[in-house]
Amino acid sequence: MLFPRLGAPAAVLSVLLLLAPGPASAYYLPGVLPTSYKEGDKVPLLVNHLTPGNSPDDSHVHSVFSFDYYLPEFHFCQPSGGPKYISESLGSILFGDRIQTSPFELYMGKNETCKPACREQTYEPSDAQFVNQRILQNYNLNWLIDGLPAGQLKHDPNDNTNFYSPGFALGAVKDDKPILNTHYDILIDYHQAGPDAYRVVGILVEPRSMGEAKLVNEEKAECGELSPIELSETGSTSVLFTYSVYWRPSSTPFATRWDKYLHVYDPKIHWFSLVNSAVIVVFLVTMVATILIRTLKKDIARYNRLEQFALEDLSGTSVVEEGVQEDSGWKLVHGDVFRPPKNPLFLSVLIGNGAQLFMMAGFTIVFALLGFLSPSNRGSLGTVMLLLYTIFGFVGGYSSARIYKFFHGDKWKQNFAFTPVALPAVVFCIFFLLNLFVWARSASGAVPFGTMLALVCIWFLISVPLSLAGSWIGFKHKTVETPVRTNQIPRQIPPASGYLRPLPSMLIVGVLPFGAIFVELYFVMNSIWVNKVYYMFGFLFLCYGLMIITCAAVTVLMIYFLLCAENYHWQWRAFCTAGASAAYVFAYALLYWGKVLEFGSWTSGVLYLGYSALISVLFFVLSGTIGFFASWLFVLKIYSSIKVD
Repeated sequence: MLFPRLGAPAAVLSVLLLLAPGPASAYYLPGVLPTSYKEGDKVPLLVNHLTPGNSPDDSHVHSVFSFDYYLPEFHFCQPSGGPKYISESLGSILFGDRIQTSPFELYMGKNETCKPACREQTYEPSDAQFVNQRILQNYNLNWLIDGLPAGQLKHDPNDNTNFYSPGFALGAVKDDKPILNTHYDILIDYHQAGPDAYRVVGILVEPRSMGEAKLVNEEKAECGELSPIELSETGSTSVLFTYSVYWRPSSTPFATRWDKYLHVYDPKIHWFSLVNSAVIVVFLVTMVATILIRTLKKDIARYNRLEQFALEDLSGTSVVEEGVQEDSGWKLVHGDVFRPPKNPLFLSVLIGNGAQLFMMAGFTIVFALLGFLSPSNRGSLGTVMLLLYTIFGFVGGYSSARIYKFFHGDKWKQNFAFTPVALPAVVFCIFFLLNLFVWARSASGAVPFGTMLALVCIWFLISVPLSLAGSWIGFKHKTVETPVRTNQIPRQIPPASGYLRPLPSMLIVGVLPFGAIFVELYFVMNSIWVNKVYYMFGFLFLCYGLMIITCAAVTVLMIYFLLCAENYHWQWRAFCTAGASAAYVFAYALLYWGKVLEFGSWTSGVLYLGYSALISVLFFVLSGTIGFFASWLFVLKIYSSIKVD
C-alpha cells in the first residue's frame, strides 16, 4: 500500500506502488469455473451463521459471538427433511462458517412474490427475549447464492457511490423497541453469458417486518401492508416468514461481480495515511543507514589504524588508542560479543518459531496478492495459512538448530523437541480455553471437537516431522564461524543509562515498526471483528515489507549503540526490543475496543482480549526474530571487518 519520496527511495516505492491493487479489485482462484444456469434451473440458497454488526444509528459492535442459523431460539424455517451442512474447508470452519441448506426455492429467471418459507412459527417469552437481544445488538443474517453473499444496498456520501454490504439485518430498532424482520425481498442480478446460460453476479436482500402476513396454502401467502412485529416477552407471538424473488439482468460479467462488494470508506484518507507512513519509514531507514555506514567506516578505519600503531609501538598505549576508546567502544567487547546468551535454548526455540511465522506470513500475503485467495473461495485464507505454517515447520526447525549450535548449546534433544511443540502448544491451549467460552454461549463459532482433533493430527503428523528433519539438517551443517575469539573471562559491563536501559530501548524501538503497520491494522481488525471483507493485499504486502525494513534498521541501530556502551548482551536485547512492537499492537487493540466495540457481556470482553493477546504474542515472536537476525548479521559483519590480534 505505499509510497514515495525524492531520490532513490522514490524509485523503489514507485515500483512497489504499482503492485498495489485498485480500491475495488476482485481476484479469483485460478481453475475455479463459474456456474451457468439455464432458465428455470433451481438456484440453491444457503444460509450461514448470524454475526454481530453495526447500524447507521449505532456504529458500535456489541458482541463477538456468532450463532447458528437454525438455533431453536430463532425459529427460522427449515427445509423439508431438516437442514444439511455443506462441506467446508478447514479454514472456513476455523473462521466460524456454518453453511447449511435452506427452505427457500429460487429458480433462474422466475419472479415470485410473497411465498411462505414454512408455516407460522411461535415464539415463547424466553425465545423472544433472546431474539430481541440479538436485534438490539445489530445481528445480521448471512445468506449465500452461488458463492456470493446476500447483502444490503448502502450509500457512501464521501464519494457518492452505492455498494453491496454483505449480510442484512435480523431486525430493526424503532423507538427503542426491537422489530423482527419477517419478509425478505430477494433481488438477484444475473448476467447472460451465452444462449440459455445465465450467471449470478449480485444479490440484494431488503428485509421487512410484515405483521399482517397470512398463510393461504403451502405455496402462497398474503403479505399485506408493512406492520412492525415486536416479539412479546410476556406471552406467545406467532410469526409467518415470507419471501419474494426478483431477477434483474445485469451487464456485470462474472469476473468482476465482487467489485460491488469491495468498498473502501475514505480511500483518500487511507492512501494519504499510507503515503505518510511510507515517507516517514523511508526517511528513518535512510537516516539509520547513513549514520551506520559513515560511523562504522570511521570506526573500522580507526581500529585498523590502531592495530598498525600497536605493531609499531609496543609500549601499550597511544593517543590514537585513547581517542578510539573514547569515540566508540564496540571493538572493546570483541572478546565477549559472541559469548552465548542466557537461556540459549529458549531463545533459539523462539527464533525458530519466528522464522516459521515469517515465512508463513510472507507467502500468504504473496499468494493473496497474486489472486490465489479469492473472497469467493470461503476459508481459503485460513486454510492456506495453516498449510503454509505446517510446511514451514522445516524452516523453523532448521533455523532453531543453526542458532542453537551457534550458541554452543549442548541440549540438542530438547531443542529438537521444543521447537515444534512449545509455542504451538501454548497457542493451542489458549485457543482451546477461549473456545470453551464460545461453546458455553452456544455460539456457532465454537470449533468442533473433530476439527480440533484434525489440527492436532496435522500438527504431529506433518509439522513436527518436518521440524525434526529441519533440526537434524541444521545440526549436521557446520557451525557458523565467529570472526573473533571469545575470551575465557567475561568482561565487566558498565551500568547502562538513559535510552540504553531495557525498558526505554524497547519503547523507542518498538513504536517504529508499529508505525509502519498501524493504518492497515485498522482494516484488518475491521475484517476480524466487524465482519468486513478484507481484500487490499497489495497494501498489506507493502506494509509487511516496510515493517521488516523498519524493524531491522532500528534494531541494528540500537544494538550498535549498545555495543558502543560496552554491553555485549545483545542477543536477547535485539529480540525483545524488536518484539516490543507487539505491546503497541495490543495497546492499539485496547484503543480499538474503546472506539469501535461496546460489549454487553464480560465473556465478549474476555474473548476479545484473549485473541488480541494471542495475536500480540505471535507478532512479538515474528518481529523479535526479524530484529535478531538483522542484528546477528550486523554483528558478524562489523567484527569481521576489523583486525584483532
